[in-house]
Amino acid sequence: KKFLVLADLTVGQFVYVIRKRIKLSPEKAIFIFINNVLPPTAALMSNNYKEQKYSNGFLYITYSGENTFGE
Repeated sequence: KKFLVLADLTVGQFVYVIRKRIKLSPEKAIFIFINNVLPPTAALMSNNYKEQKYSNGFLYITYSGENTFGE
């Protein structure tokens, strides 16, 4: 899916938005990766975009989930 986010949104806030959109339960963790690197949660999405976007203008983000309580 494609998402358009505010420039001043942090990675942590972005993860929160994604968790809500996909209705992820609290006991499951989600991790996002930009170019196979876990970005700092305080980093701004606009900075990630400026530094990591592809030549086509898109910032590609990969996500992974995990059960935090071993379920």
